Amino acid sequence: MPSRFVIVGGGTAGWITAFIVQDAVRRLRLDASVTVVEPSRIPTVGVGEATTAAFYVFLKSFGIDEFEFFQQTSATFKLGIRHEDWRRKGFTYYGPIDDPHQVVAPPQGAPSDYLNVYAIAAGRPIEDMHMFGPLLRQWKAPYALKADGTPIRLGPFMHAYHFDQALVGRFLAGKSKGVTIADGVVAGVERDQVSGDIRTLVLDTGERVEGDFFFDCSGFHKRLIVKELNAPWISYAHELPVNRALPFWLDIKEGEEIPNYTRAWAQEAGWMWQIPTQTRFGCGYVYSDEFRTPEEAKLEVERVLGREIEVRSDIRFQIGRLEKAWIGNTIAVGLSSSFLEPLESTSIHGTIVQMMLFARRFLKAPGALTDDDRADYNRRVGRQVDDFRTFVNTHYMTERDDTPFWREVREHRIHPETRERLARWQKEMPRMTHFPDDLDGLPHVQTQLHYPVLEGLGLLSKDTARAEMALDPKLRQFARDTYESLVREYRDAARQALGHAQYLQLVREMKP
Repeated sequence: MPSRFVIVGGGTAGWITAFIVQDAVRRLRLDASVTVVEPSRIPTVGVGEATTAAFYVFLKSFGIDEFEFFQQTSATFKLGIRHEDWRRKGFTYYGPIDDPHQVVAPPQGAPSDYLNVYAIAAGRPIEDMHMFGPLLRQWKAPYALKADGTPIRLGPFMHAYHFDQALVGRFLAGKSKGVTIADGVVAGVERDQVSGDIRTLVLDTGERVEGDFFFDCSGFHKRLIVKELNAPWISYAHELPVNRALPFWLDIKEGEEIPNYTRAWAQEAGWMWQIPTQTRFGCGYVYSDEFRTPEEAKLEVERVLGREIEVRSDIRFQIGRLEKAWIGNTIAVGLSSSFLEPLESTSIHGTIVQMMLFARRFLKAPGALTDDDRADYNRRVGRQVDDFRTFVNTHYMTERDDTPFWREVREHRIHPETRERLARWQKEMPRMTHFPDDLDGLPHVQTQLHYPVLEGLGLLSKDTARAEMALDPKLRQFARDTYESLVREYRDAARQALGHAQYLQLVREMKP
């Protein structure tokens, strides 16, 4: 009998899961079916969502045309994050997501992060040696025009995207092959009386969906993993105290240039996000209700923006992760599994990486899965989310003490692992070896992401960097020459690059 894989919930997480599982089923030649349970009559309200370069890898892996993706999902480029007022009020830094070490390998025996170390030692901006650095500041796309008027990509670097997540869910659903859709909402669950495994979903339409393995992509509802399987939760509320969001939209006027970054703008009791799609900014104030009421948060946003806003909802959330994302024959994916404030776009990234890990290492006939498989997966995925937590927590190690929120977070909410890493990096510069790979080579939190943030917050030691560079004068000269060469090359590339809005208009006019 074929194995039956059932995904509860569509949207971005559900359809990413469907794509990866269905592809693995074909690749492994399993006799299996994939079903997505998704109600058509309940509209999904689109919000602006940001990704990491893992989503670019996802699209390429499945042969999805990027031009069509831009046309159908109102997507824009994300080349990095603009952090405003985090270190102190009035201070801005960028976190470009490309990695210059990718194009210039270190000399034999040199550390992989030698360019980052040189930049800190020399007091030179890290972002200047990134191709995305000047593009971010000038709101340009990583494309230029060829002589025939068609766009050509600048450099080998992987970019990310902003998009309307409701449109992306529908787009991916339309691109799925061989996936069955069960139209309805889960009203009941039948479980095996001996093992406790889920066997059947009873939908509100009366339809029964039987399965051998289930993926809970139901978001904050956690319909299977918590409501049925009572999975325990590990809270990050102490070190990441923001617990509420006030979302709203801002229109983008026709002909207006469009930023190519996620804007993370620190406020008095949290921070504000602004994520550009092609027609509007998906915005929100993520704050701690220990320090702001919803009414006060709205007034603060309106004062900062100098205009009234229409609040779309009041979102309360728990920061943390499941102790075990995989219980029995059910895996929680996306928001059902964990949630962190969206400062570094970890949600969709985590979904892609976790499902690719599952497909590579664990996907086989459901009856062949073991307790050791579950324990190994839960350990790896738990470590990934803990690394996300520590990275996000690092952003709060700032100089700000101008409001009760910032004083509280800086003085009392920094996690011990964050403090341990920062103390270590005063004695030695961050290295790839400081971030063990539990994800089989899939993207994980590492130095590429840390250096711009650590530099931007003033958390790295110039003396330590200089001492390390002084150990190898030849490497120091090589790094200096490489840095200068990259700065010149990328400034020239930025002069050739199309404006972000110009590129998007060009793509919209292209025939599918």
